[in-house]
Amino acid sequence: MFNPHLTLNCAGRLVSLESPIVMGILNLTPDSFYDGGQHNDLPKVLKQVERMLSEGATIIDIGAISTRPGADMHNAEIELKRLLPVLKEIKKSFQEATLSIDTFRAEVARVCVEEGAAMINDISGGSMDEKMFKTVADMREIPYVLMHIQGTPATMQKDPQYEDVAQEVLDFFIAKAYQLVELGMKDVILDPGFGFGKSISHNYELLHKMHIFKMLDWPILAGLSRKSMIYKVLDSSATESLNGTSVLNFEALRQGAKILRVHDVAPAMETIKLFLELDKHRPKSELIE
Repeated sequence: MFNPHLTLNCAGRLVSLESPIVMGILNLTPDSFYDGGQHNDLPKVLKQVERMLSEGATIIDIGAISTRPGADMHNAEIELKRLLPVLKEIKKSFQEATLSIDTFRAEVARVCVEEGAAMINDISGGSMDEKMFKTVADMREIPYVLMHIQGTPATMQKDPQYEDVAQEVLDFFIAKAYQLVELGMKDVILDPGFGFGKSISHNYELLHKMHIFKMLDWPILAGLSRKSMIYKVLDSSATESLNGTSVLNFEALRQGAKILRVHDVAPAMETIKLFLELDKHRPKSELIE
């Protein structure tokens, strides 16, 4: 009845990917690269969640540990101390919200799902906690975002090297997605990991070739929002990178992205709307295969 790759089962709630959707970023950390410290008390958090949902976000992605280059990883106790009160309050105030947890720790994932999270977004692709794959597979009806990273947040930007970045990321997805399917995972989302162990050149080559990941028939998530691959090219800053984010998000949609992970929901929704309108009039000869 449903195409499993165009429908996500988020803890029993079906999320359609027939048209691209937006995942709004909610950072609870004091040191995130763009909005660190902005959402560090509950009233601000709830106001931001309300705003993102009203602007059209389908998923709210909650993170409590900064993964910027060189960030302090803290421990699971600190991560859960930040996450759980906020998660519980959001579930109470916005019962229909689909909540994702941005964590690389299996135990944090398990506890948060038990408290109502409906998706796990793992920047490490299972590489920083060997229990992650088995944990998410055992929690039925929870989609898992499989992201590619070279190294760890502490080391990833220290001269990353690839012979062919797109092919190596594809090989990673093939191997890891196979492991997840073997464990019983139903919904895997692919995130190429822009900025995670990649130079500016790697990032743009990866974006240009991102359509090759469609051969795996899993949804693709693009996390480009306000990243240094934008503001370093423009010689600006993260706060001045909204326009550049929209430009690259449009290209990500053209390349096949089904989920845009963003700090700014309204502009992303506008980008999707314009992309879909243009796509109605695109000759079939121009479609990326």
